[in-house]
Amino acid sequence: MPTAKTSKALSEFLSEAQETIDSLSRDLLALGEARAGEPDPDLVNRIFRAAHTLKGSGAMFGATHLSALAHAAEDLLDDLRMGRVQFDEGLLDLLLEAVEGFQRMIAELGEGVADEGASGGLAASLNERIQRRRQGGPEAKRADPLDEAGLEPAVRNVLTEYEEHRLRENLRKGVALLKVRAAFDLADFDKGLAELNARLKALGEVVSTLPSADPGAGGIGFDLLYGTSRSVAEIESAVAGLSARVLSLRAAQPPSASQPAPAAPPAARAASAPAAPPAAPSAAESAVERRRDAAGAPEPEASLRSVTQTVRVDIRKLDRLMNTVGELVLVKTHLQKLTEALRSGALADPTEAGAQLGLEARSLERRLDELQKGILEVRMVPLEQVFDKLARLVRKIAREAGKEIDFRISGGDVELDKLIIEDLSDPLMHIIRNAIDHGIETPEARAGRGKPRRGTISLAARQKGNHVVIEVGDDGAGIDEAAVRAAAVAKGLTSAAAANDLSRRDVLNFIFLPGFSTAKKVSQLSGRGVGLDVVKTNIANLSGIIDVHSAPGEGTRFAITLPVTLAIIRALVVGTVGRVYALPLNSVLEIIQVDAGQVRTIEAREVVDVRGTTLPLVRLSRLFQLSGQPADGTSYVVVVGLAEERLGIAVEELVGQQDVVIKPLGKALAAVKGIAGATDLGNRRTVLVLDVGAIIEEVLTGGSQAGRQ
Repeated sequence: MPTAKTSKALSEFLSEAQETIDSLSRDLLALGEARAGEPDPDLVNRIFRAAHTLKGSGAMFGATHLSALAHAAEDLLDDLRMGRVQFDEGLLDLLLEAVEGFQRMIAELGEGVADEGASGGLAASLNERIQRRRQGGPEAKRADPLDEAGLEPAVRNVLTEYEEHRLRENLRKGVALLKVRAAFDLADFDKGLAELNARLKALGEVVSTLPSADPGAGGIGFDLLYGTSRSVAEIESAVAGLSARVLSLRAAQPPSASQPAPAAPPAARAASAPAAPPAAPSAAESAVERRRDAAGAPEPEASLRSVTQTVRVDIRKLDRLMNTVGELVLVKTHLQKLTEALRSGALADPTEAGAQLGLEARSLERRLDELQKGILEVRMVPLEQVFDKLARLVRKIAREAGKEIDFRISGGDVELDKLIIEDLSDPLMHIIRNAIDHGIETPEARAGRGKPRRGTISLAARQKGNHVVIEVGDDGAGIDEAAVRAAAVAKGLTSAAAANDLSRRDVLNFIFLPGFSTAKKVSQLSGRGVGLDVVKTNIANLSGIIDVHSAPGEGTRFAITLPVTLAIIRALVVGTVGRVYALPLNSVLEIIQVDAGQVRTIEAREVVDVRGTTLPLVRLSRLFQLSGQPADGTSYVVVVGLAEERLGIAVEELVGQQDVVIKPLGKALAAVKGIAGATDLGNRRTVLVLDVGAIIEEVLTGGSQAGRQ
């Protein structure tokens, strides 16, 4: 058994490693989005430092395979930043595969798999491929352009190897090489130097910052070696007001003939078409492929879930929570004094005692409300944590499928509860995988239909009240409604006659049934009838709802509506046939009072008219098959909504509103549809919390007879 110290050390290592890997992934995707043939040196350096950090932390923790792979990636990135290898799609793909390898390795460490576990072969394979790539770099001897750069020998002697390389790259591009000399007061030279760097970097590259041999009077001077395609006049204008002089070392010239041909510019997208065929697999890779073929199944897919539940929190948020806790302590002290006064008889007047108790109760309510909001705030994380991982996935799957895809992301700054985001990652991955495999056509097919060769998959999020709406769309072929009807009939889900009468919505809902697929053959990506039914189940477990819209030839859009958090919610407490339930208030649109005569029956389903709109009605007594009959006469209809769906829930009693903490029901009752969990109303009475999304799905999709007579 690991000690507590060992467990804590593992948790801290996994948390730091996950942050580093997420940063690596984001920066590599940003590198792939650059349109210039040469990668941004600052970005390459940041990626290089992240690989170095991962190597060091892995070595200290004893994760030898992780450390070795990070070391190999670091060497490749050093070759890239020093110009020993050229940047292209193949190199970017290799680095992204290394990131996936890192993710799998820390996942195994989190699950307790030994370091020599399943990822050992993966690390060896990637290391071998990285070494092959490093050995293919250009090594031809060339004349050194720095010899004609006009640099003093004293300056060249103090330049690092990397700074010399960046100067050569600027000279080979034919840009001007300048020296910017600046002087600052000793008291605040750091601020002045930072401002100067910021202005210069907007127009070129600051290669080196050196102490100046000509400092200002009573201050400190710096010489900045600077490469730019702008004129000296433009640079002087940019640094105006900073006590800086611009000196020309070498004017702009045509690019050197000795400059190697620039690498093909990376696609300005997160996912792109496959480039050249991959290199021949190594012996280790071939063995893996043979085992996979022999087993007749694809390699298991890694989850996009983080291996750690750690949330990075702004210290100011914790300060506010601490302040609130301090005020709660004061309330507790006041209550203790009031209790002692009541016991001793010092406070004998019931009216005065009641007034003081009411005052303390209101103060307690305010402080608890602040504490609740503060705790929910620290649990919230931006969706970009998942979106960035999905961008890496799209690039990989698009290459495997031989399709050209633009992946467009918006709304990554929208926040959700950390636990909801973790459970959301895999459903989104399934939807996007299906979109690539079944939705987006091949480039040739798209061109034949008059579409751009590149398909588009969009992932967007937006806040909508107390819910978040996430939409995944594509501009592919759309869902073949006729094929879905035929598959439903073939699987015995409906008759041929009934299938023709189904609405488009009802037809599209078939794709969420277990085992349903219209694919004629199984592909490596999908077609096994596993995916969308799991997606719907997982979304329902999050008290959410998923809807699909599709148009033939135009594409498909999935809309997922989720609550912002499931931890603490405001609930409407209702009663029916002697039972009490809590209904999440963020799903309640309105409450109306109806008489028995206002309820009608249409096609064996109860409905009620609300301002000219026919609203489906469900009785909780029938939904949960409760014993007892609802009281005759006037009742209430709680109108609930999620996404675009609306439903009326008939109840006999409105108890009131209350903040509730939802507790899970456990495995025995987890499969009960329509129940999100349980809560204590504060009077030692436990009640069930209704799952509005699941009830809407159950009633509107005809999954139950809850609303029928």
